[in-house]
Amino acid sequence: MSSSHGRLSGGRLNAALANEIGKVVADFTGRGATKSRAFIDQDVVVCLLEDGATRAEARLVAAGRAELVRSQRDVLQWAMESELVAVVEQLTGRAVRTFLSGTNALGEDSVEVFILQPAAPLS
Repeated sequence: MSSSHGRLSGGRLNAALANEIGKVVADFTGRGATKSRAFIDQDVVVCLLEDGATRAEARLVAAGRAELVRSQRDVLQWAMESELVAVVEQLTGRAVRTFLSGTNALGEDSVEVFILQPAAPLS
């Protein structure tokens, strides 16, 4: 369903956010998550990306070097910030005020959180 201003809304917007955020992450890491979901609640967008560890990351974890995977993912997530923010702003039509990102210790699952500027009042 689309809003009255021609933008996606509801489940279609959630799906578009999950797909586009997943594409950015895959472009940066060389492998995308096998499952991604996005949710919007008022001024917050949350995208969960599951099962996204690369083969190299899995091997590092198996070798007892999970801390390297975590450090690398942290750096990559911040390197992706401008592209991730651009996707969210384009799809929601709202400016992102704050970007937060995190990954689990094994690099398998991650979350991207965007806090949006308040919506402009309808005239």
